[in-house]
Amino acid sequence: MSLLYFSHRSKNMESTKVKDDKKPEPGDLIEIFRGTYQHWAIYVGDGFVIHLAPPSEHAQAGAYSMMSVLDEKATVKKEQLCKVVGNDEYRINNLLDKEYEPRPIHAILRDAYGLLGRELPYSVFTWNCEHFVTELRYGKAQSRQVQQAVVIGGAAVAGLGIIAAVAAFAFFGSKNKEKQKR
Repeated sequence: MSLLYFSHRSKNMESTKVKDDKKPEPGDLIEIFRGTYQHWAIYVGDGFVIHLAPPSEHAQAGAYSMMSVLDEKATVKKEQLCKVVGNDEYRINNLLDKEYEPRPIHAILRDAYGLLGRELPYSVFTWNCEHFVTELRYGKAQSRQVQQAVVIGGAAVAGLGIIAAVAAFAFFGSKNKEKQKR
């Protein structure tokens, strides 16, 4: 599937950048591209989303949004999709539909609306906006971003370990060769 970029409008939405031509339906997961990470929301209809937002999370926050790693609390908010997206791009991404049966839409919406205004614990690693929306849609809190970061981080650590081992071998190996020459 090729991704097309175009402007999308609905009765309550200003123009926003969408990565495909599908219109969101209630219960759809919305992935918003913030540069180095993605923010997630759940579409509830009429141009609105519900999302878990730490204080530093908002459109045009730029590098400041990365400060969410320090936040321990976040608020469940209902806002216009266009306001949450700002100048960023977004797409519908029901990423776990092949693994899990989505919950009934009325249950997703009931639970999302039931959490509105609540301040919840927040952790970028164990309970972030992606965990929040996947819990609502599938009944399973997961964050592929965190899983990928762990894999990439593990690979980086392993790579550094290999480099250190090679460097140590080269250094100590050359010392042993010098001793053998004497």
